[in-house]
Amino acid sequence: MADEKERSTMSRRRFIKNSSYAAGGAIGGGFLGTILGRNLFGGNNTEKQGQQQHANNDESTNFNQALMHFTRQKDFQIISAATERIFPEDDNGPGAIKLGVPFFIDHQLAGSYGHNEREYMMGPFYPGSDFQGYQTRLKRHEVFDVGIQAIERESQNEFGESYIDLEGEQQDKILQRFQDGDVKLKGVTSTTFFELLRSATIEGAYSDPLYGGNGNMEGWLMKEYPGNYMSYINEIEKKEFIEKEPQALRAHISQ
Repeated sequence: MADEKERSTMSRRRFIKNSSYAAGGAIGGGFLGTILGRNLFGGNNTEKQGQQQHANNDESTNFNQALMHFTRQKDFQIISAATERIFPEDDNGPGAIKLGVPFFIDHQLAGSYGHNEREYMMGPFYPGSDFQGYQTRLKRHEVFDVGIQAIERESQNEFGESYIDLEGEQQDKILQRFQDGDVKLKGVTSTTFFELLRSATIEGAYSDPLYGGNGNMEGWLMKEYPGNYMSYINEIEKKEFIEKEPQALRAHISQ
């Protein structure tokens, strides 16, 4: 009787154990299910090596560089070209595109910044003076959408080509019109759009890489900015200038 009870208990444990593997594979999706399934039921070494190679490749992939706001590649290419003219590559280091600034802007427009969350957005709306703040009923993501369309329209009207196909000086000429307020936009001034674009470009170049820009912290390297250290308690009393390798927020995870 005792032996029969023990066999029954072991049988239940084995069932629960195997069931948990199966459930884990179903809930965890393909990755977890595949690993557990092959461990339990076997699998050839070639498949396992292929999985390992795929995992290694994914480690070098920058998953921050994915579009969240822009739904048309053409719009993203236009904003990319415009940011590169504002923050161009030179002898000091990379420009906006290599730093990932266009992706930074895309992500910001998809979030609270682009949707003006927790900001007063009720009327009346007047152009206001230069020292006044945000003066449009449009949210920032709408301002950028309107501005990008206007950049392309001005480019086609002036040069008969898309903005992304123009020479650098021609692109600058288009942007200068926006900065000077010479382009008429619906619901917002072109100067407001340009200032937002310029500010977002600079922010993307120097923000923490967490937000999609400042690729490899090269924006900080150009400024010799140390980034995000928890403290400077060991250096604060020293009189000489101290150079430190830049450190991003993600560095604190392993500390």
